[in-house]
Amino acid sequence: MTAHETSQTRIAPAWTQQLRALLRSQESVLLFITVIAVLILSTQTDKFLTVRNLLNQGRLMTEIGLIALPMTYIIVTGGIDLSVGSIAGLSAIMLGYGWYNLGLPLELAIVLALVIGAIAGFANGLFIILFRVPPLIMTLATLAFYRGLAEGIAQARSVRDYPEWFYALGQRETLGIPNQLYFLVIAAIITAIILSRTTFGRSLYAIGNNELAARFSGIPVRRNKLIIYTLSGFMSGFAGYVLVSRVSTTRSDMGSGWELDAIAAVVLGGTSIFGGSGSIVGTMIGLVLIQLLKNGLALTGVTGDATIVVIGSVLILSTLINSVIQRRVEGL
Repeated sequence: MTAHETSQTRIAPAWTQQLRALLRSQESVLLFITVIAVLILSTQTDKFLTVRNLLNQGRLMTEIGLIALPMTYIIVTGGIDLSVGSIAGLSAIMLGYGWYNLGLPLELAIVLALVIGAIAGFANGLFIILFRVPPLIMTLATLAFYRGLAEGIAQARSVRDYPEWFYALGQRETLGIPNQLYFLVIAAIITAIILSRTTFGRSLYAIGNNELAARFSGIPVRRNKLIIYTLSGFMSGFAGYVLVSRVSTTRSDMGSGWELDAIAAVVLGGTSIFGGSGSIVGTMIGLVLIQLLKNGLALTGVTGDATIVVIGSVLILSTLINSVIQRRVEGL
């Protein structure tokens, strides 16, 4: 056997192992489930698999998607943020309040909403790292606190009649694609690169696997946690702004339940709730699958309760598959 033939026999098994690992990954399994779901739903109604409907679903899932991206970071570290929906609602209220009640220019009111979101996320992170409050308890408390602030400021009043240019982000299209979808795709690409290709991203995995070991390894655990919770608050504020632009009004109940949808997309995408593993690609696939299931089942006449059951079943199935994959990876 020649040296060239020997090298080929050595390379082939490596490629085979990589291909098998890819096929066994959570992202690949979830993508397969998504394709099957799309094929089944497309046979039930001719309105589902149309360009117009799919682009509209992209428009509708943008706000949850923007929140799910930093949520992936947080869950990778073993944390959780239940206050994202309330932060989005508070930011939306502050946008309308700053413009209508305080008389701020609308551009400045938008900046105010984003800053409020970032500050709310920063406060979450600060209490978590300084007082070592469990993220679940801390963000559960701020879920109620931020929602109460939004309702107190709004006083059951909504703000409408924004200038026409304000609706460009939430209601207009560029090259036939909803404008907010561009922001979601760009944000997904950036966060995916950061998580998978940078030292900061690798440090998040290290924190999720073993926070104490990460701290002894010189990783700035407290600083990194503060960054991701602040980012979560900022993206929640931005999602609130996108929602106001899309629905043309502000209400104090905006963002209610968003935290559950975002967490479902992240967990469905294969991110371990215990931390240490996950990807933005998986989160995006999970997000798309949930939105398409909601839309497809609604078009076929399935009621809201049944839709929740179906999505819950898919989430359970995906979690079981992810558990099997993790066991095989760990050699258990």
